[in-house]
Amino acid sequence: MSDAIKTAATTSMKGGGYYSQSTRGAKDVIDNAADMLLDAVAGLPDAGSDEPARIADFGAADGGTSKRTIAATVAAIRDRWPGRQVQVTYTDLASNDWSQLFKTMQGLDGSDNTYWSPADGVFVQGVGIGFHHQLMPDATLDLGFSATAMHYVSERPCQITGHVHHVGATGDALAAFDRQAAEDWERILLARAAELRTGGRLVIMSFGKDEDGWYLGHTGGVNMFDTFELHWKALADAGVITSTEYDAATFAQVYRTPGEFTAPLTDETSRVHKAGLRLVSAHTGQTKCPYRAAFEDSETMTPREFARSYIPTLRSWSETVFANALDTARPASERAAIADRFYQAYEDMVAADPDGHAMDYVHSYLAIEKV
Repeated sequence: MSDAIKTAATTSMKGGGYYSQSTRGAKDVIDNAADMLLDAVAGLPDAGSDEPARIADFGAADGGTSKRTIAATVAAIRDRWPGRQVQVTYTDLASNDWSQLFKTMQGLDGSDNTYWSPADGVFVQGVGIGFHHQLMPDATLDLGFSATAMHYVSERPCQITGHVHHVGATGDALAAFDRQAAEDWERILLARAAELRTGGRLVIMSFGKDEDGWYLGHTGGVNMFDTFELHWKALADAGVITSTEYDAATFAQVYRTPGEFTAPLTDETSRVHKAGLRLVSAHTGQTKCPYRAAFEDSETMTPREFARSYIPTLRSWSETVFANALDTARPASERAAIADRFYQAYEDMVAADPDGHAMDYVHSYLAIEKV
């Protein structure tokens, strides 16, 4: 479609360590699923100790949310194969905050769970290309994982009129995003099938819809994406942004259903199945919003304090969508002020009535093997 826009050109997380600092829920998801990675290590085929074990984090952001689990995975490989060299590859878009990632990985930012040291036989590299492409040579990867990343489609096939996200799309826009998501999921899986050695494993934790239709920020309370739409539309109605800018705020995301995730892996006629990928296990799960939980557990936190703790986690991954929708002819300071006004309105709404506001995570968890 003529207005398709590549995700790699427009999407990034807020930098300077902001993403990991403000996205505790994403870290909780990875930590809670660490056993899936340890099971994957246990299921890898034996290999000579002179052959490096290669693992990859697809869609790593600044590396902070996955570092603890990467460290545990490296330790599990070393426990199984003492002395075996390990290569860790982080992948993300070229716009990623790579400087922060390598600071985080080495503990230069003061964080813990640092698994790398110069003489320890662990080698780390980064690939600044999106995971919709093959990123490593054929049959070289032992274990790949991705957390809270593969809901991004490779391009926005169209603008969604009247909403900011696929979950609010209808008609032709809904169909276009569904097609894009199906094509991209096949591309992702075929790329991983090429990269994996025989017996290699994938562990994928992706945003999606669960069996009840719940998804991120929509688990029975106030719908987060509808609230984004509400405040973005208010800026348009007030003349702060133009109708073109209003329409341009469309997330390049799709929350697939469990069936959409598993179909290419279980259909014996699919290209993915023929490429050797097999489903080991699949389930869905919710991770409660840690900011909401802290508010509910506290006897002293005010609604305003909750709002001030909660809004940054939304802003950490959503701001570029709204900032990039604004006309670049506007001065940078003006665009920043509009973004601030947008998120301030959301904060004020939560502070005025916090009931129902939470960003509970809803994921599909997939374990996959290359045969």
